[in-house]
Amino acid sequence: MGNANSGRYPKLTPLERKRIISLVADGMSAVDVAAEVARSANMVWRVMRDAGGVARRQDWDPSPARLSASEREEIRSGLQSGMSFRAIAKALGRAPSTVSREVNANGGRADYAGWRAHRRACHLARRPKAAKLLANPKLGAVVTEWLEEELWSPVQISARLRVEFPDDPMMRVCPETIYQSLYVQGRGALRKELAACLRTGRAVRRNRSRLDRPPIIKDKIMISERPAEIEDRAVPGHWEGDLIIGKNNRSAVGTLVERNTRYVMLLHLPGDHTAETVRAAMTAKIAMLPDHLIRSITWDQGVEMAGHAKFTVDTGVPIYFCDPHSPWQRGSNENTNGLLRQFMPKGTDLSVHTEADLEVFAYKLNNRPRLTLEWMKPSERLAQLVAPTD
Repeated sequence: MGNANSGRYPKLTPLERKRIISLVADGMSAVDVAAEVARSANMVWRVMRDAGGVARRQDWDPSPARLSASEREEIRSGLQSGMSFRAIAKALGRAPSTVSREVNANGGRADYAGWRAHRRACHLARRPKAAKLLANPKLGAVVTEWLEEELWSPVQISARLRVEFPDDPMMRVCPETIYQSLYVQGRGALRKELAACLRTGRAVRRNRSRLDRPPIIKDKIMISERPAEIEDRAVPGHWEGDLIIGKNNRSAVGTLVERNTRYVMLLHLPGDHTAETVRAAMTAKIAMLPDHLIRSITWDQGVEMAGHAKFTVDTGVPIYFCDPHSPWQRGSNENTNGLLRQFMPKGTDLSVHTEADLEVFAYKLNNRPRLTLEWMKPSERLAQLVAPTD
């Protein structure tokens, strides 16, 4: 016989769960909370049990880069359903490593509680915190000396402290703490001019966050709308694409990788890598393929693909966009880009490579045996697909 409440009380939303905890934190009894939210008292008790048994008002609203309270509740629900870390991460649009670290840091699969984990994250994120280098003058003096006299990096200093003071846990500091002491106004732990001792010599930290500046691409078709046949790689003709960027972001090479065969094609982008240049190069490149081998392309959300609509109109090939900061959704392309760095190292000018050079690089990869193809070459697998059949 099923649960009598299963029909009357549908699944709680994250907002309802948060409201229940907030009301209990205000001192309201479980019975009164149940009446307030139109749920059963047993459900209120279950929410509080999952929250760790302690009600505390929680107003912390983390940035998009961090897991939210509702995401942590989804992780808890996924674990209870027996889902893998990778499946949970896919549902959240997060990296599997993010989910793995979150669960392992908060009791593991057996003891993970979403609200308790969120409360712990809130506690760890509280500001201001006492500057460690200021609270420990001996540690601050050693760090200052190694920065100023030895010109060591924060990473080298952090590692060497463990060697020099193996039995003194107070003589520990992570590289990020040193960087913050140099760059963050008001920390006051290290003299600001010591920043000049770093290899970069920068007095202000470079902002690497892109979360608040998403590229503007109109009329995107997201990867969630991509047909299921693309996901399992059974049907050939579905490609993944991206740009490899050269020194100072001034040069680039386009990469296309076929998901079934891992066959690679490279786009020569002389002069620039604007949306129009990339669109024209990709249109010309795919014209070399038979129709059944170019069915779709999956790309990240780079602005170089702003001309995707015109490309689709001209070629009939749809372009699907990955979720932000989700490179694993183009796994074959990411792996291939890493392999191509053997020929086009990071930090080099890619404009020196001619179209003939790129053909050579692609040829080398396409004629390299691959474990994923049971040691066949991508060129051999592609040849099987284009060979005429009787």
